Amino acid sequence: MAERLTALRYPFAVDAGGGRLTEEGDLDAYIRGLIRQVLLTAPGERINRPDFGAGVRRMVFAANDATVASLAETYVLDALTRWLSTLIGVDEVKARSEQEKLLITVRYRVLRRGETRVLNEEVTF
Repeated sequence: MAERLTALRYPFAVDAGGGRLTEEGDLDAYIRGLIRQVLLTAPGERINRPDFGAGVRRMVFAANDATVASLAETYVLDALTRWLSTLIGVDEVKARSEQEKLLITVRYRVLRRGETRVLNEEVTF
């Protein structure tokens, strides 16, 4: 059973019935959302945290090959370790190029529970 958590849901939404911000109650969904935010946010995109994010989308103008996949692995590992180390332990980051896509797999441990999870993210070039 998923652990109950109270945090703002991302993307932000307003509950139509109560007019309040919706909350994310599932810890696994919350952490997956945070990981996706780190992966897809480019450094410089957030005003108050200019170095936040892995910036894998900025690789869209690079050649989609093994070199870019290796660079993406490094960026993702560094960013997740820096920004989410209080919530997760990153066990492995794998990236591979496939035609116009960069496929990123993150294997991580939820520190609160010690459970291993896997997130697969596809970035289209």
